[in-house]
Amino acid sequence: MSNTVYLVDGVRTPQAKSGADLKDVAAPYLGHYLIRHLMDKYELPNNEVDEVIIGNTGTPAKYPNVGRVIALEAGLDKKTSGYSVHRNCASGMEAVSQGFDKIALGRADLVFAGGVENMSQMPLIYGKEMTDLFIELMKAKTVQAKLKTFMNFRFPYLNPIIAIEQGLTDPFCGKNMGQTAEILAREFNISRERQDEFANQSHYRAVAAMKEGKFDDEIIPIICGENLDKLLSQDIGPRPQSSMESLAKLKPYFERETGTVTVGNSCPITDGGSIWLMCSEEALKKYNLTPMARVVDYHFHGLEPERMGMGPLLAMNGVLKKANMKLDQMDLIEINEAFAAQILAVLEACKDVNYSKRWGIDEVLGEIPSEKLNVNGGAIALGHPVGSTGSRLIVTLAHELKKRKAKYGLASLCIGGGQGGATLIENLS
Repeated sequence: MSNTVYLVDGVRTPQAKSGADLKDVAAPYLGHYLIRHLMDKYELPNNEVDEVIIGNTGTPAKYPNVGRVIALEAGLDKKTSGYSVHRNCASGMEAVSQGFDKIALGRADLVFAGGVENMSQMPLIYGKEMTDLFIELMKAKTVQAKLKTFMNFRFPYLNPIIAIEQGLTDPFCGKNMGQTAEILAREFNISRERQDEFANQSHYRAVAAMKEGKFDDEIIPIICGENLDKLLSQDIGPRPQSSMESLAKLKPYFERETGTVTVGNSCPITDGGSIWLMCSEEALKKYNLTPMARVVDYHFHGLEPERMGMGPLLAMNGVLKKANMKLDQMDLIEINEAFAAQILAVLEACKDVNYSKRWGIDEVLGEIPSEKLNVNGGAIALGHPVGSTGSRLIVTLAHELKKRKAKYGLASLCIGGGQGGATLIENLS
């Protein structure tokens, strides 16, 4: 028997394009104030939180365990355990899934789970030649020895390795994430125009949602700026001026000659964080909490890395089977928009029996209506802070279910390396 796992409240930072407003905010500080906000809002004792679980991919050298740093910076008792998890794009969802497991098994009652990522601060790295030179300089004992070693220096040694570029390239198949999207665009015959139309819709929906205040309940403003003199309260990414004409002017980025994937129909590199307060039935009663939702179940699934974009199809199929539910029972669905080509391929496969069988799915999931999918825009407009997105999707989904008084929601995303993740929740508010 497993305990019911409740989602009490989920919040997030505004998300900002890399190099913009959040570029100077270190990863832990994209999460600690969210926890402090929830602690104060619900008047929870600092010594009663069992666990802080944080997804993060570009682990900062200064903060090797971001989860523990966030727990302490948030003012939680030192006895509170904190750790970090890494499942590429689904790191935040992995954190939520581990929180789910601990509460369901009775190992914890109060858990904070989510993710943070400052992609602006992912480093440039020296290559092997320069690194070896530094090592030899450290070994040299005399000035003469150091000078002799330094004479081996060559200017090309200073050419940096771009960490974020390496991180977005799969070591198994050798393709970067954009190239995997190009594979799906060809296999599913998805035109450049369809991709741009989807991207344009993402911006349109996100801009409309911001104007209507749809994100106000989930975003907690953050102090930023070089002198900490700015309060950021909205996402920096959605483009009111987006149009098919402007998107059509962009050249293919990943396959210059024959490609269709551009920076305009892909998600941007982004900074941001998101956090969930999760608890057991016992904690609900003890602290007089009213939950937003409950986690029904989750599922992760693997596939070939060069087609990693199809991960949501397999993950959604897996979690629906576990919950003994159908796709058409979902009132809202959030699928991360890594690339327009990738998400359009998933939508095609969901409704086509031949495509589904190719991926080992016996019974077709069914068509996902546009009016249910990413209703407030997705990552093409809002961005994709890798460590946070998995939990951010669930935050946005739960808040929109609450606004609509709808019942079931499904959040899913593809995962670099050839995986997919999905979490099914039930609205209780």
